[in-house]
Amino acid sequence: MNDDGKVNASSEGYFILVGFSNWPYLEVVFFVVILIFYLMTLVGSLLIIILSYLDSHLHTPLYFFLSNLSFLDLCYTTSSIPQLLDNLWGLEKTISYAGCMVQLYFVLTLGTTECVLLMVMSYDRYAAVCRPLHYTVLMHPRFCRLLAVASWVSGFTTSALNSSFTFWVPLCGHRQVDHFFCEVPALFTHANKLTLMITSSIFVLLLLTPIFTSYGAIVQAVLRMQLTAGLRKVFGTCGAHLMVVSLFFFLAMCMYLQPPSGNSRDQSKFIVLFYTVVTPSLNPLIYTLRNKDVRGPMKRLMGWE
Repeated sequence: MNDDGKVNASSEGYFILVGFSNWPYLEVVFFVVILIFYLMTLVGSLLIIILSYLDSHLHTPLYFFLSNLSFLDLCYTTSSIPQLLDNLWGLEKTISYAGCMVQLYFVLTLGTTECVLLMVMSYDRYAAVCRPLHYTVLMHPRFCRLLAVASWVSGFTTSALNSSFTFWVPLCGHRQVDHFFCEVPALFTHANKLTLMITSSIFVLLLLTPIFTSYGAIVQAVLRMQLTAGLRKVFGTCGAHLMVVSLFFFLAMCMYLQPPSGNSRDQSKFIVLFYTVVTPSLNPLIYTLRNKDVRGPMKRLMGWE
């Protein structure tokens, strides 16, 4: 026990996740809404993975990366939402210290991997629009697999460094975590949050620079050429990807790039909730809602044709 009477979480072996305990009358509503979005994510992401595997017309770099993104969304939501649903439904709102550290590691891994994968997908769209004659050479299947592996390796490596930093720095000195899952800002002190903000700013800048460069080149290329039917389809997928990138990085910056005292804890919870629960469920809809390449195989899989 510390001098101020607070018990260290690691010595006790568990954390208390405060979550939405301040609004006990809304916990049932939160449970139902979050469960619906979680099921939407599972169904939508699995559908994209299955369609991309079964339909030969979707054996392209775009849908290879989209399958990876869908698998990431599945893993990311599953690393946190079941724990959240269990806390909302039950009276016990605890997580073991080891469980918290494992959850933190995988949340960081999958979030970082998705950042890098979105950058890779922007390069794929750049090659499709700006270098169409060389596209099959630039985005060779072996190179695509290498880019996907590099995205995952960078996620696991970066997360290992960040997680080890979290393990070794002094935590808040007590068992209560004012969040609904083990998330970096909720575990850090004021000084550590400032360090997190600086390192996250550098990381986001390194990723957003090539993304904006790719889309700047795409816009210039589109303005110079006549919009054929094929080019409209490619540009449509660019619009969908840009929407996903904008939503993902905007919410990520709201979470990690805010000054330590820049927003209230409750506001931060709702931003993370939207980022964790709603965004992954929207990705399949954004990519497939107006995409004939996916709607056709989907109808055939469902037996509607």
